[in-house]
Amino acid sequence: MPKLPAPPQCHTELATKVLCGFLREESHRAGFQKAVLGLSGGIDSALVVELAARALGPENVLAVAMPYRTSNPISLELAQDSALHAGVALEVVDISTMADACIDQAGETDSLRRGNIMARARMITLYDRSARDNALVLGTSNKTELLLGYGTIHGDMASALNPVGDLYKSQIVALSRHLGVPKAIIYRPPSADLWSGQTDEEELGFTYDAVDALLVRLVDELWSRDQLIEAGFATDFVDGVRQRIRINQYKRRPPLIAKVANRTVNLDFRYARDWGT
Repeated sequence: MPKLPAPPQCHTELATKVLCGFLREESHRAGFQKAVLGLSGGIDSALVVELAARALGPENVLAVAMPYRTSNPISLELAQDSALHAGVALEVVDISTMADACIDQAGETDSLRRGNIMARARMITLYDRSARDNALVLGTSNKTELLLGYGTIHGDMASALNPVGDLYKSQIVALSRHLGVPKAIIYRPPSADLWSGQTDEEELGFTYDAVDALLVRLVDELWSRDQLIEAGFATDFVDGVRQRIRINQYKRRPPLIAKVANRTVNLDFRYARDWGT
């Protein structure tokens, strides 16, 4: 069996320069000087807070930790370490009461539905702080998650700006090491911490390195199905990932508007992102 291709690499210095410039320019273009983001104790949000502090100044960045009553206490400890390292203010908001009200009203639920409620409760909290502080909400979903649809629409996938949405998970790790994210966060098994014992890779059924190696060739390099299988990727793995990308397209696009007029938003009515600025 041939050795599988490696996951994508990351030009860390260039990525830092580009992503900090993106955050600074796009925030100011939209008329904002401040940003707010959820800090989970995981590597994605830890990287975003490092980038935001460098781009906007740590005094202009608010991190919000939003534990649920069953959340692993280590998550909050790591969020505190991350905020301290980046030099930003940290606000802790327990979402248990808010989420439980929705869960109780929903009646009998499974872990997925409860997890989605928690994710959306966290985004409600962030957008409330956004309105309070006149700060843009920053996203923390990476490219691997976006392609696989591994996230909650209008929950953790919602944001105004996402500096890491074009970085695969393996690139997130490389850039986090470069920027000095605390090692305990880098080496912690990725988890959305939506229920006890949950880890991303166990839920997905494969490792991030393996799927990143596949995704970069499928998406960025446009390898065919036959080329991927010939390179050593298992047929069911290739087909399963391709299917996940296809069925989750709706999560990656704005709501599709039925066209009934001459000029329809996001169809005919399109201007450059900096139109009027």
